[in-house]
Order: sequence, then C-alpha cells, then structure tokens
Amino acid sequence: MLAALARAGGQALARGAGPASAGFLAPAVLAARGYATQIGRSLMFSEHGVPEKVLRLEPEQLPALGDHEVLVNVLAAPINPSDINTIEGKYPLRPELPGVPGHEGVGVVEAVGPKVTRMRPGDRVVPIEHGQGTWRSHGVFNEQHWYKIPKDLPIAAAATMVVNPPTAVRLLEEFVPLEAGDTLVQNGATSAVGRYIIQLAKSRGVNTINIIRDRPDRAEVEADLKDLGATVVTTSNEIKAALKDSRLPKPKLALDCVSGDAAAACAKVLVNGGTMVTYGAMSQQPLTVPPGLLIFNDIRLRGFWLTGGYAKMKDGWRAKEDLVDRVVALFRTKVFRPGAVAAFDLEQWEEAMKQARSDHRNKTLLKSYDGDRPPA
Repeated sequence: MLAALARAGGQALARGAGPASAGFLAPAVLAARGYATQIGRSLMFSEHGVPEKVLRLEPEQLPALGDHEVLVNVLAAPINPSDINTIEGKYPLRPELPGVPGHEGVGVVEAVGPKVTRMRPGDRVVPIEHGQGTWRSHGVFNEQHWYKIPKDLPIAAAATMVVNPPTAVRLLEEFVPLEAGDTLVQNGATSAVGRYIIQLAKSRGVNTINIIRDRPDRAEVEADLKDLGATVVTTSNEIKAALKDSRLPKPKLALDCVSGDAAAACAKVLVNGGTMVTYGAMSQQPLTVPPGLLIFNDIRLRGFWLTGGYAKMKDGWRAKEDLVDRVVALFRTKVFRPGAVAAFDLEQWEEAMKQARSDHRNKTLLKSYDGDRPPA
C-alpha cells in the first residue's frame, strides 16, 4: 500500500507516486484574479455506475471568480459510503452530470472574490453544504458553502469532520435524553460514527454496549474499542448474556447503521418504551424488527439523515456552523480522537477505492498535496 496509516492524533501520511500537484496558482496571477486558464484536476463521472468504471481524472479549467466566490485548494477528501452511493445513483442528492463526487474534505483558500467577507487567502476551510464535489485539487465555490476552521487541526480530523462527528453528536442528543449512568446499544461499533459515539458517550458518563461481527481479529477490535471508552463489546448472538453479566441498566437508546438482523439484535434489548434510530443500512437488508417489540414493549423506531435534518431546521445554516464549532472543540479537548487514515494522491484513486472497500475501520483520503504533509 502506497500510503501509511496515521494513528489517532497524527497527520495523514502518504508516500504517493503521483506527479506534482497541478493548479497551484502564481501570486501574480492570483493578484490579478486572471487565472481562468489555470488548470485543476477533478475526478468526474458522466453517468451513474460502479465508481471504477465511470470515474475519470481530468484537467479542469478554473473559471474567473464571481463577487462572492472563493478559490479553494482542496487538500484532502475522504471516500465515504455516501460518496460511492452518489456515484452509483443510489443517494437522494445527486449532482448534475458530468459531476464531481465528494461531500466533505478540507481545503485552503487561495483567492477570494471582491465582495467576499467571510474568509481570506490562507484560511483553512471545510464544506458545510452537501455535494460540493471535493474529489478535486481546486474548485471555485460560493463562500457561504464553506466555513473557516482553525489551522491547527490535524488533516485526519479536518478532512472528516463534517459528516461523521456531527452525526454522532446529533444521534446522542436529539432522540432520547441520556444522563450519566444510562445505557445505549449500537451496532456497527467499528464504523467512524460508532467510534465517535463511544467517545462522546464516555465523556458524558453514558454506558455503551457495542455490537461487532464475530471475526478472527475480535480480541484486537475489542481492545481497540475499549481503549476509546466502550463499556461492553459483544456480538449479536451474545448480547443478552453480555448485558446480564454487565449488570448495566437496559438501554434507552439503540443506534442502528446495519439494518437486517443486526437491527433486531439492538431492538430486543431495549428497555420498554425505548427508541431505536436507524441511520444506515450497511447490510443492504430490510429492517427486521419483531412486531411484538412494538406492541408489547412499546419501542419507537426513528430514522435519521444528517443532511435532511438540516433542511428541516428553521436556521439550518447557523446550525451547521454551530455544530462544526462544537466538533472543533471536541477534537481540541481530545474528547474526539482523529481516526487512522490512509491517504492517496488523486492519480491513485483506483487504489484508493480498493482500500476504502476493504478497510471499514480506517478512513481513506484522496489528497492533492505532495509528500507526507500538507502545506501550512
């Protein structure tokens, strides 16, 4: 593998073999804002399908800046399941074709339009509007769609901070009021959201019962999750016995990102009147919950989608910005640890896709900068 794994708290490391990053604009060109002939690089698709078959890396001419637009050098962007679903045409929000995938990432502002007030060249920024198309080296964007963050956040945190960490925060706060000593249960505990759930719950004194697959490296995975703060790590088949042995109160909240039988395993251990929130379907199976749990145990079933939730808010833009600020604080206070990442040059996107499909515990990043470290 051409990229190294950066453990918690470290920078994203890579030993890419791609050519020098195109599109870093000359100061004189930036000063004149006459960079329309400058070329960036973008991963693009003109039809929906399997990413390896429909994606292509192409040069892209950068348009002149409008009054409220900014030129962003996208330093790094993760490959998320929602990105793959977007390319396949399975995600509710689809870019116009030809389009550029990528819902999150981190970049540096290189130039601003004459009426831009929110940021200036050199600022580190993240997208707060979906579908910005971050799998590219450079792009011109509306200033309202990006948000300034501190430069001292590691790339591993900054590039992955607007999807999974906010999801974890909202899942813990919006459905069931949890107090210290309460318990929640979740499947998909090794996922990025699952890991942030564990860390945030620990900081609040909330116990977590974490369901993982029965696997050859189970002991290693269990130790990893316990290190993050997991109270109990178990499997679907052993969860009832594990809950009994733990002497913890029954969970008030279940968090499901797998669906299928794994969802039923969570629902079956809920306290009467408990709530299960489904926010993913990694198994690609229908939700299976015995009707008796609804009839006799009075459990509630809810769904959650981060982007759709913002759209329903009266002041969704302010809510996004506030949540980004909270996530920054959680990283700075070390409640959240950046996960391990594998970083690949844009030219290595096919290898990056293989990595993302095979490794569900670590994030895979597409990067546009040269060497192991991004520009300051």
